Amino acid sequence: MPLARVSPSDLRTDADHVTILLVEDDDGDALLVEETLRDSGLTARPTRARSMAEARVALSGANGAPAQCVLLDLHLPDAQGLDVVGQVLAVAPGAAVVVLTGLAEEGVGLSAVAAGAQDYLIKGVFEPTVLERSIRYAVQRRQIEHAAVALEASRMRAQENARLERGLLPSPLLHGDAVDVVSRYEPSRSLGLLSGDFYDVVETADGTVHAVIGDVSGHGPDEAALGVCLRVAWRSFTLAGVSGTGVCELMQKVLVAERTGSEIFATVTTVELPPGLTKAKVVRAGHPPLLLRGPAGVRLVETAAGPALGLLPDGMGLWREDHLDLPAAGALALFTDGLFEGRISADGRRLGEDGLLALAGRHAGHRAEEFVTALIAETRALSAEHGGHSDDVALLHLEWNTQT
Repeated sequence: MPLARVSPSDLRTDADHVTILLVEDDDGDALLVEETLRDSGLTARPTRARSMAEARVALSGANGAPAQCVLLDLHLPDAQGLDVVGQVLAVAPGAAVVVLTGLAEEGVGLSAVAAGAQDYLIKGVFEPTVLERSIRYAVQRRQIEHAAVALEASRMRAQENARLERGLLPSPLLHGDAVDVVSRYEPSRSLGLLSGDFYDVVETADGTVHAVIGDVSGHGPDEAALGVCLRVAWRSFTLAGVSGTGVCELMQKVLVAERTGSEIFATVTTVELPPGLTKAKVVRAGHPPLLLRGPAGVRLVETAAGPALGLLPDGMGLWREDHLDLPAAGALALFTDGLFEGRISADGRRLGEDGLLALAGRHAGHRAEEFVTALIAETRALSAEHGGHSDDVALLHLEWNTQT
C-alpha cells in the first residue's frame, strides 16, 4: 500500500500545532534556540527541561500533553552521549527528536540519527528557517515511520490470518458429486481477525460424506490455533476410520492436551451422510442445532446433545449418536452461534435461534449460495446498529438431490 503524498501545506498545518520540549542545561544555548524559534514561522513555543530527569517528567505528560518534538542536547548533567537519545525514545517512542550538537560534533549528530533521532542541528549556525524546516520535517518523518510500522504490522497480521484461515477452513475432500458444499466464514468486527471457529468436509472410501463444525471458546490467535489443531485432528481421525462418538472422544483428548487453560472448551457437531442419503448420523457436543431444508421449507433440528468438549475432560461416553431422516432433495446447514447471537434491539435482545429460523424460512426457496449469503448478510444487518456481530460466523451448507 503506497504512502499518501504529503504537501508542504500539510506539513505546515501539522507543525503549527506541534508541542516542543527543549532539553538543554546551558542557559545561553537555550536562549539562542528560543529566540531562533521566535524568529521562525512556527507559532509553537517550547517548554524546557534542564536534565534528563526533568525531561522524563515532561515527556510522560505529567504536566500536560507530552511533547511531539524534542530538541535534545546530548550533554546533560545526568546523561551523556547517544544514550540520551535512547532514554528519550524509551519514555516517548512517538516523539520526533532533533539533536543539538556542537560544531565539532557533526559525526555525533549523524550517529544520533542512526540511533533513532529524526535530524540534528549544529548549535549557533542554524537560521530560523533551518530550525523551522527541521522541526516540521522531523515531525512528519516520525509520523511516516509510525505509519510504516503500522502498515507492516497489518501486513504481518494479514499473513498470519491467511495461514490460520488455511488451517481452519480447508477445501472439502470429496471424490464424488453426491453432496454439494457451500461454506462461509466471516470474522467478528474486531480487527477482522479469525478466531476459533472451524469446519471441514471429507468423503471416505465407502462414499460416506463426513462434516464437522466447531467453535473454540474465546477469541484470538491462541483459540484459532487450537481450532486448527482440532480440525486437523478430526480429518485425521475420520480418514483413519473413526466415526460417530468415537471422534468426539478423541477430539476431547486432543483439546485437553493442547489448550492453554482448563477453562477453554469447544462446541462441535459432526454429521455423516452415507450413500443413498436417507438418514444422517449426527453427534452434537454443546453445539447449536441444525437447519434442515426440504420441500416443506426449513426447520430447526434439535438432535441429542452432550456437553461441549473439555467441560468434563475425564468423562467418557458423554455423547450419543442421533439419526435424522432426510428428504430425497434437501440440505443441512451447520453454523456457529455467532450467526444468531448478535443484538438486534436497543434493550440488548438477541436474534436467537427462533429469529434465525424465521430468516431462513424467508429464503427457503433460494439456491445454496444465495441462502448462505442472505443468512449472513441479514443477521449482520440486524445487529449493525447495536454493536454488530461480536463473534465469528461460520456456516456450512450440505446439499443433495437423489432424485436426479
